[in-house]
Amino acid sequence: MTIKWKDYPTKGIYDELMRGGGRARDAARSLCQYLRTLSDEELQERKAASELAIRVMGITFTVYCETEGSIDRAWPFDIIPRVIPKKEWEVIEAGLKQRVRALNMFIDDIYHEQRIVKDKVFPAEVLAGSKNFREQCVGISPPLGVWAHICGSDLVRHKDGQVYVLEDNLRVPSGVSYMLENRQVMKRVFPELFRDASILPMDDYPSQLYDTLASISPEPKAQPEVVVLTPGIYNSAYFEHAYLAQQMGCELVEGSDLVVGDDDCVYMRAVEGLIKVDVVYRRIDDLFLDPEAFHPDSMLGVPGLMRAWKSGRVALANAPGAGVADDKVVYAYVPQMIKYYLSEEAIIPNVETYLCDDKLQREHVLANLNKLVVKPANESGGYGMLMGPQASRKECEKFARLIRKDPRNYIAQPLLTLSTAPTLVNNHVEPRHLDLRPFVLSGQQTYVTMGGLTRVALRKGSMVVNSSQGGGSKDTWIVDTEAG
Repeated sequence: MTIKWKDYPTKGIYDELMRGGGRARDAARSLCQYLRTLSDEELQERKAASELAIRVMGITFTVYCETEGSIDRAWPFDIIPRVIPKKEWEVIEAGLKQRVRALNMFIDDIYHEQRIVKDKVFPAEVLAGSKNFREQCVGISPPLGVWAHICGSDLVRHKDGQVYVLEDNLRVPSGVSYMLENRQVMKRVFPELFRDASILPMDDYPSQLYDTLASISPEPKAQPEVVVLTPGIYNSAYFEHAYLAQQMGCELVEGSDLVVGDDDCVYMRAVEGLIKVDVVYRRIDDLFLDPEAFHPDSMLGVPGLMRAWKSGRVALANAPGAGVADDKVVYAYVPQMIKYYLSEEAIIPNVETYLCDDKLQREHVLANLNKLVVKPANESGGYGMLMGPQASRKECEKFARLIRKDPRNYIAQPLLTLSTAPTLVNNHVEPRHLDLRPFVLSGQQTYVTMGGLTRVALRKGSMVVNSSQGGGSKDTWIVDTEAG
């Protein structure tokens, strides 16, 4: 028995590989034809090979459980890739570059003149209610005017085929290591497909990341000293911190490995003595970064790090304070930011968003909770959300109370029918909903990954793709259909 594409359901959804009636989309045609030639046994062998590769490569993610604490689990991976044609990707890439440029201009403006507030394009009360605005960053001008050097914007496609930006992640976005490892697993499992198909490469991300970080070094050097600052082994993204440091050829450090000298320079402790650090790629949240400037009891950060950054002796990526734009309420204003700073229309639209801080919009949300998705402004990982159409009356009543108590902290959006892709379930394929997180690097140049991390809701019918909520992932192929 082999995959029977004519039986694959696509009614009422947009599928990334199949059009319906057993017809594959152009960019996925050769993949679907190839998969149809594999027997059940061969498919299961490939699946088993992918699981073995994941174990051998040590690809894990951490989940937090109330009864057992944090648990490392093997990365859940589906062997059928998501396919996007290169022509479509070029539009998405342009839209992401446009968006990140405007966001960086917004952050810089917010910590300087606040022109966008004075011109009443962005409400002063939204800024006043921001949990991620940092007074300590006012007046600071990071190199190249870039605050968010690494951005991960989450994209979704609705059933009408339109791609939307769902949210922007500008503080310490994670997931890029899984994107890279997914590709390595696929090359092991389906080497023949990479010989025959025009799948564009994405393996240069670590070198692009290093070049981006090196470009913001306070002193121009051929090889600046770049370190990756991690909270430690108990952090859910520790695998990624270690992976990126190793791939870039940089040291992975914890706060206790760094010290700020009397000269306001940052040094790394080493066997041979202190080594001057030029750039810190920090994977620690603002408030734990420097006990002198933020939480005085933080054991994760480096005393004096903000002082060193302010005096221009070290570069930090992402810059502290960049999270002022990583807020789901601020997200609603990004199309206006693009128009204000760039005099352009947004290439990729936002999802329609209701702001609960606005009285009329709040009344609409409260009257339609069972039809909407409600999100807190600053949570991530799929936590603290209400999926209205699947929620009980009791859950809706609870969220109505939360919204009334703190309206600034909530937004609501219609529940989009996320696009699907064929996913291997036991010995057959079924559609599963997915999203996409591409990564954008901003330094002297702007670079967008060739594809991104495709996250899959492995539970049938679920729209929640986060790995912390039971999701998995797929490799993402950008395919050049016009290649000879």
